[in-house]
Amino acid sequence: MSDKLIVFDTTLRDGEQSPGASMTHEEKVRIAKQLEKLRVDIIEAGFAAASNGDFESVRAIALAIKDSTVCSLARANDRDIARAGEALRGANSARIHTFIATSVLHMEKKLRMTPDQVFEQARLAVRFARQYTDNIEFSPEDGSRSDPDFLCRVLEAVIAEGATTINVADTVGYAVPEQYGEFIRNLRERIPNSDKAVWSVHCHDDLGLAVANSLAGIKIGGARQVECTINALGERAGNCSLEEVVMAVKTRKDYFGLDVDIDTAQIMPASRLVSGITGFVVQPNKAIVGANAFAHASGIHQDGVLKARQTYEIMRAEDVGWAANKIVLGKLSGRNAFKQRLHELGIELDSEQAVNEAFARFKDLADRKSEIFDEDIHALVSGEQGEAGEGAYRFVALAQRSETGERPHARVVFSENGKEVVAEAQGNGPVDATVNAIESHVRSDAELLLFSVNAITTGTESQGEVTMRLSRSGRIVNGVGADPDIVVASAKAYLSALNKLQSPVEKVHAQGV
Repeated sequence: MSDKLIVFDTTLRDGEQSPGASMTHEEKVRIAKQLEKLRVDIIEAGFAAASNGDFESVRAIALAIKDSTVCSLARANDRDIARAGEALRGANSARIHTFIATSVLHMEKKLRMTPDQVFEQARLAVRFARQYTDNIEFSPEDGSRSDPDFLCRVLEAVIAEGATTINVADTVGYAVPEQYGEFIRNLRERIPNSDKAVWSVHCHDDLGLAVANSLAGIKIGGARQVECTINALGERAGNCSLEEVVMAVKTRKDYFGLDVDIDTAQIMPASRLVSGITGFVVQPNKAIVGANAFAHASGIHQDGVLKARQTYEIMRAEDVGWAANKIVLGKLSGRNAFKQRLHELGIELDSEQAVNEAFARFKDLADRKSEIFDEDIHALVSGEQGEAGEGAYRFVALAQRSETGERPHARVVFSENGKEVVAEAQGNGPVDATVNAIESHVRSDAELLLFSVNAITTGTESQGEVTMRLSRSGRIVNGVGADPDIVVASAKAYLSALNKLQSPVEKVHAQGV
């Protein structure tokens, strides 16, 4: 077996299936470029057959990425596979990932197919995919709950047809580590041609075991590919966390004996970018990328770290991209210094005009906030793009009045398709009044599911990052806004969410692995 662990990132496909985490075409390309900087081996760019928008995003990523393999998901049918193959045309390195459910429950209740029909469809799907690429991954959906005898029959057949990667999916997060590792090892030992394919793990976190199961699949089962997402993003409880599984393998190389090609210094920039675009805030105590991941509050711990860092730190914060000196710029900083810091942070803007606009926003922020941190710059760039969006609405100005014993009042100015609108309303608080003012004109009929405020840095001067999650007609979207004034950030977030609600959707949901 190889001593290298292949990292397969599915943030743009499985991660996007989180309610409200849908991304625009431009946002997906930005994340893909950051994943390439991270040196991810394979980027699953999307599900090309889901919609014209997904197809175009997969195609754009396939053309933009040169150093990573670009992959598209496809159900085990000719239409999906052909759509994936077409989207990946022109890629420097391409993979088609096809799947079909193999558990008794899924075959009977969802597919309404017999085991023989599933067997035949899996085999023919891989055969059909070979006309587009020799790099084919096959996943038995709900594989961890499938009958081992039937699974052996299916996997032997798809490897014979040309599948080069076999991904044993724990689709519903049902597995436990030792059992899952043994399950994969048993399959590899029983299937005569198992050595002709790379074995992969794809685990969901419904029981909080996604990373543990993935590591067991690697150590016990002999898997040499791990499927994961930035910040553990994914539907329901999420996926295996890229940052956690990578740092576990690197930190405990003495145990796993494996190498990974990941540039770990790019982990934090990737985490911040995905969080800013999707509106899914990283919890403070999240391993590796949480704000408290390298913080020491206990006096005993602080004393130990000061005497010898390794007493309480098994990793260096700098190695995963935390900046040693976070205070970088101020109001006297020039455009070149700002542009250089964007480069150091791994932030790429599309044009000089975009840099100029970002610099203007930076100067505005510096006038209101004496110290500018790396996190502020990330929020400034990601937040502004989210606020502007591709839709009709954009924040212009806000005035609000709130005092004890009086009902709060807000006056919001925003543009609608380029025309300024002024709206006023009262509410239970300044944020409620602001939302009511916007709704008095927009009348979206959306339900607010989540209102979350996160301080981007420390201190009372910190920018507040607000996430608003809206629902309408079964569709859920997230909007994100950042500003030193929480009420202004809330208005930006709400308008950002409205822009996403307005965008057309024609998506087929992949009930994927």
